[in-house]
Amino acid sequence: MGIAADIAIIVVAGLIGGLIAQRLKQPLLLGYILAGVMVGPFTIGPTVSDVHDIELLAEIGVALLLFALGLEFSLKELKPVRKIALIGTPIQLLLTIALGYGIGQLLGWDWFASIWFGGLISLSSTMVALKTLMSQGRMGTLSSRVMIGMLIVQDLAVVPLMVILPELNKPGAGLSILVTAAVKAAIFLVLMVVLGTRLIPRLVAYAARWHSRELFLVTITAVGLGVGYITYLFGLSFAFGAFVAGIVLSESDYGHQALSDIIPLRDVFGLLFFVSVGMLLDPNYVLQNWQIILLIVAIVTVGKAVIFGTISRLFGYRNIIPFAVGLTLFQAGEFSFVLARVGITTGSISENLYALTLTTAVITMFMTPFLSGLAAPLYDWRKRRSQQDPVQTINLPEKGLHDHIVIAGGGRLGMYVAQLLQQLELKFVLLELDYRRVEQAKEANLPVIFGDASQEIVLEAAHVADAGLMLVTTPAAETTQAITKQVHRLNSDIHIVARAHSMEAMQALREHGIHEVVQPEFEASLEMTRQALLHFDILPTEIQKFMDSIRQRLYAPLYDGHESYHLVAQLQNAARLLAVNWVELSAESSLIGQTLETAAVRTQTGASIVGILHEHELITNPERTYRFAPNDMVAVMGSAEQITAFQTLTISGQIPSKLDIPEGN
Repeated sequence: MGIAADIAIIVVAGLIGGLIAQRLKQPLLLGYILAGVMVGPFTIGPTVSDVHDIELLAEIGVALLLFALGLEFSLKELKPVRKIALIGTPIQLLLTIALGYGIGQLLGWDWFASIWFGGLISLSSTMVALKTLMSQGRMGTLSSRVMIGMLIVQDLAVVPLMVILPELNKPGAGLSILVTAAVKAAIFLVLMVVLGTRLIPRLVAYAARWHSRELFLVTITAVGLGVGYITYLFGLSFAFGAFVAGIVLSESDYGHQALSDIIPLRDVFGLLFFVSVGMLLDPNYVLQNWQIILLIVAIVTVGKAVIFGTISRLFGYRNIIPFAVGLTLFQAGEFSFVLARVGITTGSISENLYALTLTTAVITMFMTPFLSGLAAPLYDWRKRRSQQDPVQTINLPEKGLHDHIVIAGGGRLGMYVAQLLQQLELKFVLLELDYRRVEQAKEANLPVIFGDASQEIVLEAAHVADAGLMLVTTPAAETTQAITKQVHRLNSDIHIVARAHSMEAMQALREHGIHEVVQPEFEASLEMTRQALLHFDILPTEIQKFMDSIRQRLYAPLYDGHESYHLVAQLQNAARLLAVNWVELSAESSLIGQTLETAAVRTQTGASIVGILHEHELITNPERTYRFAPNDMVAVMGSAEQITAFQTLTISGQIPSKLDIPEGN
C-alpha cells in the first residue's frame, strides 16, 4: 500500500505512544517521539517503508504548527512582562547559544556545529512548561506570566533562526549572505502587510459567508500552506511564510474561528512530524554514547537554569520567581526539533549531532516536572540561609497599619471588596502574587503588597499582628489553609473570613479555625432565585424567609458547632426581615384621601410607616396629618404577617400568595 500503510502504522503507533505518555502524565509529543522510535528503521517490529515520504508530510506539520502560532500571537499577552520578554529573552537566547558553543568546543566540534548546537538548545518547550504549570496549579502566578512571555518570544525567535542558521553552511557565507536573506524577508513582510492584510481577510470573509465549515477549513488551510509555498519560491523558509500568514489572519474578525478549526489538522500533521523526529533516534547510539549524553544533559540543565534565573533576577523579579523560571524552562523544546529538521534537510548538521540534540531534548523534557517541583523547597532552603528579600509595598499609609483589614488575594473578588472598603474609608491592605493585579491595584490607588500571603515575611509586612480582620478570597482550600496557619502564628485572635467552593471545603476550613466561610457561587444562585421570585407577586419578606432557611441549612454545620455563628445568623436574619418594604398605592386603594392618623395603620396591622415617596419627593417619618395620594410609594417595616395585613388594608381583595418553606434536608 506504500505511503497509505506507512501513515496507518504511524497513526496507530502515535495513539499507543500518546496513551502511554498520558498515563505517565507527560506531554503527548513525548509519546509520539517514542512511537517514532518503535516504528523507525533502528528497531525491530513494524517499520515505515519510506521515511523520506513521511518527512515530506512532516514539513506540512511544521508549517501548520507555525501557522497556528501566528494565529495565537498577541502582543497583549506580553504587556505585563514585556521588558523581560522582549529584552531578557534575546539575551537568554544569545547566552544559551554561547553555552552550546562552549559545549561544542569542549567536545572538539568545529565552530559551525557548535553554533548550531547552541541554537538548538536555546529554545525551551512551551508544551512541556505549560503542562507542568497547569498540573502544579501555578497558572496565573507572576512566575507563570514571566515564563509564558519568554516562551512566546522564544517561539517567535524560531523564524529568524530558521532563516539565518542554514545560511552559515554555504561556502563563503558571510555578512552579505545574511543581509540578502534579511532583505528577502523584509520585502516579503512588506508585501504581506500591503497586499496580504487586504486580500487574505477578504478571501476568508468571502468563504465564511457561505456558512460551510468545510469550505472555511479548506480556505484557511490553503492560506497557510499557499503563502508558505510562495515564501519557499521567494527563497525563504516554507514555515516562515505560514507563520506570517497566521499573524495576518489573526488580525481579522475570523482569527479565533480559524485557530479553532485549524488545531485538529495541525495536531494530526504534528503527530507525523514528531513521529518522524523519533524515527531518526537510534537506541543503539544512546547506549553507546550514554556518558557524553549525560554530561551534555547535566551542563544544559544547570547552565540554562542559571541563565534563566539570573536574567529573571536582573529584571527585578525576586523571591521564588528566579527558581521557578530556571527550573521550568531549562529543557530543549519542540521547536528545537523543528530547527533540527531544517538542519538535516539543508545538510547543515550531521546525523550524529541531530541524534545527540534529540536525545538531550527528550531527556530534559522528561526531567521538567520533577525539577520544577523543587523550586519551592529550594527557595525555602535559601531563605533560611540568607537575608530576606525586601517585600514590595505600594500605597501603604505613612503612619502604618493598625486595626485594619488584610485581604489575601487581589483577584476579581478581592478587588471588589477593596474598592468597597476604599469607598467606606476603612483601613485595609491587599496581598497579591499576580503582578498584573498589583499594577491594577496601584492604578486604583489601593494599598497593596506584592507577595505570597502564605509567607511569613509578607504577612509581617501587612502588620497582621495588629490587624482586626483577615479576608481570604483565594478559591483553593489548600491555599487558604496555608495562609490561615501562618496568620494564626502571628495573631491567634484575629477574625478570619474565607471563601470555599464546597461543603467539604467549608468543614476543612472550620477545622483550621476559620470564623466565617462564604460560598460565592451559592450566594449568587440564591440572589438569582430571589430576583426571579420577585416577578411572581410574592411578598419580599416571604422570599427572604425562604432564602434564609436555605442558607441556614447550608451553613448549619458552622452554626451547630459555634454558638456565636448561630447568634450572628439570627441577627442577620432579623436585619433582613426588618428591611423596608415599598408598597405602591393605587387610585382604588382604601387609604387614598385619609391621613396617617385617621388610617390608624399601626393599630390595625402592627406595621410601621417610615417613609413616603410622593411625586418624586421622599418624606421620611411623615407627620400624622399627611394625607395619602394615588401612586404614593409607602415604606413599611414589620413582620411578614404585618406586611400582609397592610397589603390587605391598602388593596382590597388582593391577598398576597404564600411561599412554602421546605423543611429538613
